Amino acid sequence: MGPVDRIWEFLQRLSPLTRSCLLSELERLELSGVDMPGSADIQARLRAEIRKDGVGGHRTANPSRYFFMPVEQLLIDGSPEHANEGRIARGSLTPIWEWISRDLLPTMARDYNAQMRDLIAADKQREIRQVASAFQTKVTKSLEGTLARADGIEQVRSKLKAYTASPSVFDDVVKLMKALRARDELAKFADSLPDRIAEFDDPQVKKMALLLDGLRKKEPEAVPFALTLVAKRLKEPWQVMRLATKAARTKNVADVVAAPYAMTIPMVLDQLEDKRLALRMALKNNRVVTAKEILTSIYEIEYAIQVRIDRIEESDWGARLEAIMTSTDRMVQAEIKRFPDEVGHVLGSNRLRGHRSLSGRLTYLAWKGRDAIKTALRSTTG
Repeated sequence: MGPVDRIWEFLQRLSPLTRSCLLSELERLELSGVDMPGSADIQARLRAEIRKDGVGGHRTANPSRYFFMPVEQLLIDGSPEHANEGRIARGSLTPIWEWISRDLLPTMARDYNAQMRDLIAADKQREIRQVASAFQTKVTKSLEGTLARADGIEQVRSKLKAYTASPSVFDDVVKLMKALRARDELAKFADSLPDRIAEFDDPQVKKMALLLDGLRKKEPEAVPFALTLVAKRLKEPWQVMRLATKAARTKNVADVVAAPYAMTIPMVLDQLEDKRLALRMALKNNRVVTAKEILTSIYEIEYAIQVRIDRIEESDWGARLEAIMTSTDRMVQAEIKRFPDEVGHVLGSNRLRGHRSLSGRLTYLAWKGRDAIKTALRSTTG
């Protein structure tokens, strides 16, 4: 019996939910760059088991899935270790559910699970939604009371450590509370959005800003989640930052920081970080074609940020952008160096940075000229 088989034999002694938590932890560590020999085999076995049994998997029709349904569109599959404003890591759901069920509201959670299993078996969708909504309200109220106390916050952090080593899961608990509290308004906002936004042009930006302004008056805490919903409908999610750059007085970073919905810039940096992690995984698994596509997208987003925000290097945003791109360049160079100098590597091609081509530079100069005219007009009319 090999080491992996011995580990698997031990894992069979654990509860299904504990094994589900373990899978979430292994996935989180892998996405965070931790090298774990033998982990791929263990993860594959755990996933197969969860698919077969439907235990702990939030994509199957179980009570926890219905509980988390209001935040389904806010979930991300990437690493939860960076801010992810307005988003909740899917990997956080299992430890959060474990904590709710065992520590926060164990009796109510047990009753909820029992009631929901009967309703799910009978496919009574109306009653399912009602029971789920009632439990969501109970959890929200309990969280509000617990997190309002300093000792309550420390208690939550301490209890969560039994289910995950990730400190960011606590942040996801807070975001979950806010999202559940605003779930009705968020649902209305989502219904008002088009299914797909192919081009986030000026008319669309203005229309979306009006919708967001209305939501902000009713539920200010819901705005980051609403912005995530908008980004998900965009063909190019990074374009969500136009809500900030279009509203700013000038392209200067200080004006963009002061603009409504400036939080979209960190959100785009989150997207960039997600892509950097995806690039690392693609390179690790020798998926060069996929890596090329991801890297091209990274360069496009970097350029989009730089061309829309002047002097960004003087800000925290710029520092974070620089850190992401430096890390990306190191990965790319390490991959290129695996091959002899005389052998070209697709990731080293200048074509991946389309903005450096002649047409790209001419487009950039045209934009700069347009921006200069707009600034002059503002000064004249101001």
